[in-house]
Amino acid sequence: MDKTRLEAFSDGVFAIAITLLVLDLHVPEVGSDSLAHALLRQWPADASYVVSFVTIGIIWVNHHNLLRHLERCDRGLLFLNVFLLMTVAVVPYPTALVSHYARSPNATAAAVAYGSVMVTMALLFNAIWHYSIRHGLLAPGADPREVSGITRSYLLGPLLYLTGTLVAFVSADASLIIYAGIALFFVASSSLWGRKDGA
Repeated sequence: MDKTRLEAFSDGVFAIAITLLVLDLHVPEVGSDSLAHALLRQWPADASYVVSFVTIGIIWVNHHNLLRHLERCDRGLLFLNVFLLMTVAVVPYPTALVSHYARSPNATAAAVAYGSVMVTMALLFNAIWHYSIRHGLLAPGADPREVSGITRSYLLGPLLYLTGTLVAFVSADASLIIYAGIALFFVASSSLWGRKDGA
């Protein structure tokens, strides 16, 4: 199958998911307090928005790079991609959980929910890549060294996000810092170190 429709549909889902993130940002009620203090109080919503926006952006870039290595797709790959897009589309939900509960006793549950979605997304990325290799969907003449390098780099995603999720049971704040660090790491590794594909 030609991959044009797969790319178009995927881009649409990414665009909607990344746009929905902004809906959790609200103008604060000031009351007797100052606007500056009210804005500072809602920092979890702002921070979770930035981290999730950057994360979805990274996933979109990596999805584009993954498809660049494919010559075609088949029915199995289409379904795996649908499951990946399901996790992308749901990102605004755990983002909202974090923004609402980061400063409450439910912070751990919110951080675990966020991490669980990210771990699942990273695992599906690996599944799509390995499925493509095993079913001969890669473009002819693909450099074996590049394919091997991408395979190794994709393994980082599930491990890093799983670490952040497990840390949430000890400290929700530390877990959220790890998620932000993961986003920064993949931005830096792609731009500063010249890597074209990541987790």
